[in-house]
Amino acid sequence: MVVDEEAADRLFHALADTTRRDILRRSIEGEPSVSRLAELYPMSFAAVQKHVAVLERAGLVTKTRHGREQRVRTDPDGVRRARQALDHLEALWRGRVDRMVDLLAEPAGTSGPDEPKETDR
Repeated sequence: MVVDEEAADRLFHALADTTRRDILRRSIEGEPSVSRLAELYPMSFAAVQKHVAVLERAGLVTKTRHGREQRVRTDPDGVRRARQALDHLEALWRGRVDRMVDLLAEPAGTSGPDEPKETDR
């Protein structure tokens, strides 16, 4: 999988904040309005709008207008892309751990492919 670094940066920036993760969770459970979300947090309406905008830029939520309200809905494709990015990172780290385990399992005194053997020195 090819990971778009800018998209990954937006994603992890969006998920780095507790309030944004809570907004995402609430929008998975329903479609709260931005006004309703603003009532739930000890911050201004404008601050909540900014949090929603960060989630929207990361592709995790979409806003739709219903009359005078802006409703926040989780974008399932965005959540899937987030999961894929995390799976990609996990695979990289598992590969690194596996290589470390292999290196540590080598008997003492053996050299890797790039190191000269004792007889070559």
